[in-house]
Amino acid sequence: MENVFVSLHQLIEKVMNTAQPTVFNDAQLYLLDLFSDIKTNEELLDIKKLIGDYYAKKLDSALDEMWQSGELDQKRLNEINELDLHSWLKEQRKIGKAK
Repeated sequence: MENVFVSLHQLIEKVMNTAQPTVFNDAQLYLLDLFSDIKTNEELLDIKKLIGDYYAKKLDSALDEMWQSGELDQKRLNEINELDLHSWLKEQRKIGKAK
């Protein structure tokens, strides 16, 4: 039993010695500072909505560009509609982990 504790202790030391400190970029630091002022769930929901709206607008713009360029058309939309996106995403995650 003592060997288990010694091994566990060695593992913890190894993890602690190899752990890297988190380095935040300017955007992350700004958001951390901003979020420190949030006092209520309502304020948090408002911020989440703002961020969601921002990314929805970016997605709309990207899709408009793809449509204008011909990269996306009704035929491709129909193909996408037929995909099992849940399975496709799982496969993409497997591929990403394999790299």
